[in-house]
Amino acid sequence: MVIEGAGVKLRRSFGPTRSNPLDPFLLFDNFAFNNPQEGPIAGFPTHPHRGIETVTYMLEGSVRHRDSLGNVGLIGAGDVQWMTAGRGIMHEEMPRRGPSGLIKGFQLWVNLPAAQKMSPPRYQEVKENEISVVKKDGATVRVVAGEFAGVRGPVTDIAAQPLYMDVTLDAGATFSLPTPRGHTVVAYVFEGAGLFGKDATNTEAVKMLVFGDGDSFTAQASPSQPVRYMLMAGAPFKEAIVPYGPFVMNTEAEIYQAFEDLRTGNFVK
Repeated sequence: MVIEGAGVKLRRSFGPTRSNPLDPFLLFDNFAFNNPQEGPIAGFPTHPHRGIETVTYMLEGSVRHRDSLGNVGLIGAGDVQWMTAGRGIMHEEMPRRGPSGLIKGFQLWVNLPAAQKMSPPRYQEVKENEISVVKKDGATVRVVAGEFAGVRGPVTDIAAQPLYMDVTLDAGATFSLPTPRGHTVVAYVFEGAGLFGKDATNTEAVKMLVFGDGDSFTAQASPSQPVRYMLMAGAPFKEAIVPYGPFVMNTEAEIYQAFEDLRTGNFVK
């Protein structure tokens, strides 16, 4: 458990490090505000990003966001925001409880290759009804990025060639998906239990799984209960990185430049 923003409690599976073992993925957080006694929700006041992409996926509740480009909006339950920070953006994210009184969601950070770290910022805003849902052999798959059963997700043109899916398996159901050799493949199991990978590792929620190199991913729900997980895969860039707070660049000099740009008012163009 970590504390970020203005006192937000997060379950962090991994964060940015120089060793970058899950290249191109840098960070994965599971956030929730589920205790009514917590009082006012803190959230993430205005802060900068450079050199990365941030992906927000909501399960319950919503997040109101605004940024230095003039964008203002609401990421509702089932929505996805894929933000490419590029050369620099200032934004804030303020969670709101849903009708149930709960807030649940995930944030994933994806690295950018050196050639794109100073690219113009952009958003891909995807509403719940724009995400294709594939139901097949007891599996219900929400395809955000990548492809399953001939259906492609709405998020496109990402350097890491990512696969990002929300998968629910009925009790006893199986799921299989080809994955390119050399890609990093991880799964975050957040409900239920099942067998994962070629070794059929028995896994109960909540747990992050990292898989070895191969050409497919497999999972099977427990015979007695469903399982739900986020499945992520992407092509590693194999470049040295220097992470510092909300910045992930390739050299220390580039990190120093980010702070200098903030100081002199040149961070946002």
